[in-house]
Formats: sequence, structure tokens, C-alpha cells
Amino acid sequence: MNVFEDRTRRCQRRLAAVGADAAVLFPSANLFYAAGFREEPMERHLFLFVPSADEDDPATPGDDPVFLAPEMYDEQIRDASWVPDVRLWADGEDPAELTAEIADELGLRGGRLLVDDTMWARFTQDLRAALPDATFGLASEVFDDLRIRKDEAELDALRRAAALADEVSVAVRELGAEAVGMTESALADEIGRMLADRGGDGVAFETVVGAGPNGAKPHHRHGDREIRRGDPVVLDFGAYVDGYPGDQTRTVVFDGESPAEYETVHETVRAAQRAAVEAVEPGVPAEAVDRAAREVIEEAGYGDRFVHRTGHGVGLDVHEAPYVVDGNDAELEPGMVFSVEPGIYLDGAFGVRIEDLVVVTEDGCERLNDSPRTWEPL
Repeated sequence: MNVFEDRTRRCQRRLAAVGADAAVLFPSANLFYAAGFREEPMERHLFLFVPSADEDDPATPGDDPVFLAPEMYDEQIRDASWVPDVRLWADGEDPAELTAEIADELGLRGGRLLVDDTMWARFTQDLRAALPDATFGLASEVFDDLRIRKDEAELDALRRAAALADEVSVAVRELGAEAVGMTESALADEIGRMLADRGGDGVAFETVVGAGPNGAKPHHRHGDREIRRGDPVVLDFGAYVDGYPGDQTRTVVFDGESPAEYETVHETVRAAQRAAVEAVEPGVPAEAVDRAAREVIEEAGYGDRFVHRTGHGVGLDVHEAPYVVDGNDAELEPGMVFSVEPGIYLDGAFGVRIEDLVVVTEDGCERLNDSPRTWEPL
């Protein structure tokens, strides 16, 4: 049994446990997680029906998942996925009839179906029209619990993505004074090239290069501002490796004298991140990690300048559960991967954020990133 089939079988058992008859997936992270097939959403109907299965015998005939797909995808799906049952429809045909046929075979006419949270509304409406007696919920009811703890294949990819981000972080910082005069966008493009040249499969999100006052905007991406001597520059980037993203942030001054207060702020953020990482262990509520970082920043007098959560889960999606935020009392478990990224943002002046990914272990955590967290050029 390959890793994708194993995940699907666990999904089937979980569906039975929550009283659902099937999950209906469309091109999404959940579809790749279960079937090993990756595609972007499109206007054509492409579904994977995953029926529930009894825990004692999860792989009996009739319990196997079924693809419904445009015929042009036949070879791609069979090459990428372990699922052998692929039902095809041709352009010019109405896939509703085939949808109903599959639903009848799987006994879903009056069942409870969980659809992908990101499924386009037109497809959910088509499913409702084809199965008027069914009831519907969201696949996150099952997949959040399955995906929140990473298996060894996922952890291997995440470690390699983190190592790639580390390598590029060092290379970017070695630019030193050469970065002065570059626009934020030009440096973001250069970071993208560095990630690709070292094996990254596309950036994991739009690269952040926030120079000077732009760094005080937590969701600033990059623009035409030139990097100046003495500018603190927030650098947040990563690339995909085998479908899993890197995500790392460092704040540096490439050349020149840093602004007043900058060194104090940077050291405060670094201490807050260290405190949060040290708080990570199994059984600890996620909000306790957020509190550990926040207490350091509040004690330093910058509590109102830390304006976002301390972290977010990272997996097939760059942002997923668990969320490291006040109010999340879910206990951490081995295999969970998330960012630890406190920040302080001084409007009109600069911002500082330091971010690493960590994985919860049996007795603490493992940092996946290890590039220098200092602010000086390398």
C-alpha cells in the first residue's frame, strides 16, 4: 500500500466515524493528499468520490474511491494516482448523468456528503441538483484531523523545503551592500531565481521584501521602493519541494547604520521567538505558544505593535491548522508543523519579524530552519 492509498483508507475510516457516507473532492490540496494527483481548478467537472468504509474492513470491493474526470485527463490521472477506477466524460457530454451513476453505485443518493471546502459553488450546486436527497457538509470535518499531523513523507519534504529556504536566506544576505539601490521587486525576483536554481518548484507564496517603512506593514509584498543604506528589510519567502512549502522570515540591514531603536526591537522579537519555540511540546495548548511570545514583547513595551498571531500550520497549504493564536486551546501533538513568527511593527519607521517552521516531537520540537537570525549582513 503506497502512502496515498494509506491516507485514503484512513480518510474512509474517519468518514465512517463522523457519520458521513462519502467525501467528494475536486482539484485541491485534499485531492492530492488522498490520491497523489495534482491539478488546478477548472471549469470542467473533475471529482474524486471517496466512500466511507468500516474500520474492520476498509478495502472491500465497492468501497474503493472513484474518479469522475474529463477524458483528456485519463492518462495523467492513471500515471499520478493509485486509484484505478477512473470514469471519463467527453466534451459535449453532460457529466451529471455519470455523477448520478457513480452515486447510485456507491449508495449516496440519500447520503451525507462532505465536499471540498474550496470547491467552486457551481460544482456544489451541480452535486445538489444531481443528488437532491443528499445532505452536504465540508470535507474539513475529516481532512483537518488527518492532515494536521504530518507523516514521514511529508516531514521529509518539509525539511528539504526548509533547508532550501535556509540556503537562499544566506545567499541573499551575502549580497550585503550590493542589495542597496535594488527595488523591493527586483530583490524579490532575484530571490525567486535563487530558489528555482536550487531546486524549488515555484515560490510558495508571493515573496515579501519590505524595506524601511514598508516593513511595518505585515502583509506588504514588494514594490518599487529602493532599498537604502540603513533600511531594515523584512524578507519572507519559501519554495515548494515535492508539493510542500518552505516559509521563513528574517529581518536584516544590508549596509549602513540601523535606525534608532532597531537593535532593541530586533532583539526583543528574537527573544520572543526563542521563548515561543521553547514552549512547544506535546500536550501544550497552541495558545500557550502564542502567549509565550506575546509576554516577552509586552514586557518590552511593544505589546500593541504585535498585531498578528504567532503562527500557522504549514503543509500542503501554506496556511492551515493548527493556528498558534489566543483562543486556540487545542493541544499540540507530535507531527504537527507550524510557523513561529512574532513581529513588532512601528508605523512609518520599520518592522521586524523572525520566522522558523517547527515540528512537534515526542518531547519538544525540532526547528526546521536554522539560518542566522541576526540582523547584520553576512
